[in-house]
Amino acid sequence: MPTPVLDQEGVIRLRDAVQRIGRRLRTSSADEGLTATQSSVLATMVRQGPMRAGDLAEAEAVNPTMLSRVLAHLEEEGLAERGPDPEDGRCTLVGATDAGRRLIGRVRTRRAALLLARLEQMPGDKVAALRAALPALEELAREEDPR
Repeated sequence: MPTPVLDQEGVIRLRDAVQRIGRRLRTSSADEGLTATQSSVLATMVRQGPMRAGDLAEAEAVNPTMLSRVLAHLEEEGLAERGPDPEDGRCTLVGATDAGRRLIGRVRTRRAALLLARLEQMPGDKVAALRAALPALEELAREEDPR
């Protein structure tokens, strides 16, 4: 028998908890002078390596105009670089610089420390429940085409 889906109240509670955690963690990129979108775009470039600007816009679910502004800021700060795609000169290839990779490393370290500090304050059974829920949360977080 399949496990029942959460009821509406459970879904709302899950959404609210995830949003609150996300807001707390986003402050660590603001401390580095980046907006949430700039931080996310940079993190995607660090995680996935150089990629076409169109693919990055799609991965980040931002329109090309917004991505262009974000990339301009990241370039001005020395965190990203753009250039022609060697396989298709009509396309732009974007990637993080060493400075961008270091910044994302600092942000990730700060975010991990924030979570760890909070987890250390929680009772062991709650931490064990979170550990057990990790595979399900990772599955839930996997990006899929919403259509």
